[in-house]
Order: sequence, then structure tokens, then C-alpha cells
Amino acid sequence: MRAPAIGWHPVAAYLYVFHLDGPALAWEYLRRHPGYRCDWQRYRRRPHERHALRWGLRLLEDPGRDARDAQPDWTPDPDRLVLVRPDDDPPHAAPPFRLWSIPGRKRLLHDGRRLVLSCQLVDRTLRLALSPMLADGMAYAYAVRAGSRLNERLRTTGPELAVLDATAAGRRTAIASNRPGRASLLHLLTMQALDGTQAGASQRELAEVLFGQEAVAERWHGDSELRAHVRRLVRRGQRFMQGGYRQLLCGGR
Repeated sequence: MRAPAIGWHPVAAYLYVFHLDGPALAWEYLRRHPGYRCDWQRYRRRPHERHALRWGLRLLEDPGRDARDAQPDWTPDPDRLVLVRPDDDPPHAAPPFRLWSIPGRKRLLHDGRRLVLSCQLVDRTLRLALSPMLADGMAYAYAVRAGSRLNERLRTTGPELAVLDATAAGRRTAIASNRPGRASLLHLLTMQALDGTQAGASQRELAEVLFGQEAVAERWHGDSELRAHVRRLVRRGQRFMQGGYRQLLCGGR
């Protein structure tokens, strides 16, 4: 199957990548995988868990939807997912759980066991797994899975918990977009190069789109640094698409 139906030349089509976290970036690479797109076409009318598990999902998600609209249900859960449970022994005046007071554009998914809530803010996505025992107005607690990745989970969920606690206490939080870093720019170039490759572009054509015709005219030759850079971008995109996207679920970028 062909690559997703987006024009790969305009960089403006990829600017949203600057605001994606690890799980959202993982989805961007997975949805470009030809095998995944074939599975979606084959099984979307008769979905079954086994069709999704091979990709690290509980349910198949439409690859035509980019990370701004899709809500992939990953398994195992990404490090950034905050588990919200009823508090069995709440202190006096414990803040109640209020679903609609959580900031951001909300999307709810029921995966057959629980509600998974995504709240899109300016520079991050809050990801919450809500216990089926939790009701609006109940005292609540956060849960973090034990195991070898405990420290990483605590580190990655810290900013999300700070936003949620400020909301529960009725405080306004400053939500500002951070300036995109080098890692975000590298993902943007990698996805653009991956889409161009899947569309049949040569490495020289990729370089002209990514870095400009003038740069290619001056710096493109058999062993040039520019040519090596393009090759690295293509290999990096294929590596993430072929399974490396799972690293992005564990706090990596």
C-alpha cells in the first residue's frame, strides 16, 4: 500500500510533530508501516485483539488519522499513562475527581476494560487510564506500576501529575509551548524523508526538498556529509517504522 495521503514536500504539513510526545510519535511511525495499513484494510470491519497485538496495540486504529486525531490504545501502557483509582482511605477534604475540569481537548476511549482519557494541551498530552470503579466526585489516587521501569515512569508522569493536582486545587496553571528542541526537528525531518522514500523519491530529491536545491548543488557528491545525512534520516525512519517506535512508548524520543 502507498504512504498516507499527505503531500510530503511542504514542511508545514509536518509542523504538528513539534508538539508530539513519545506515544504520539510512535503512532506516527506505526501508521506509515505498509504491513499495518494492510492489516487495517483487512480487519477493520472484523477487528480482533490478535490483529492488533502484533503491533503493540489493543485495538487497531485508522492509519489515516494522524496523532492529532487518533487515539491508539497501546499495550503495554506507555510510561506517560497515569492510572487513576478511587482512594480507599482519603484524607479530610480530599479533592474530588472532576472529569470535565481537567484542562485540554478531551478524547475518551473504552478499550473493553476501562476508559482511557487523552487531554490535548498546547505542548503536551495528558494520558489517563480511569478505573471502572471511579465516579465523578469521588476521592482519587494515582497509581504507578511497579517494576524495573519505576523510576522512568515517575519521571515521565511528573509534569502530568503537577497539572492534574493544580486543576484539582482550583489553581490556574501556565500552559505555554516550549521551543521545539533538536529531537523534535530530527523527527520532523525523519518523517518527511520516510514519506518521500515511500512515495518513490530518490535520495537527491529528498535532499532538495529537505535542505534546498542550492545546498544540494553546492554540497551533493558521492561521499558528501549531506548525502550521508539523508541516508541516516531514511534509515532512522525505517528503523522506527519497523518496530523502533516501541522505544518511544518508554519515555524515549
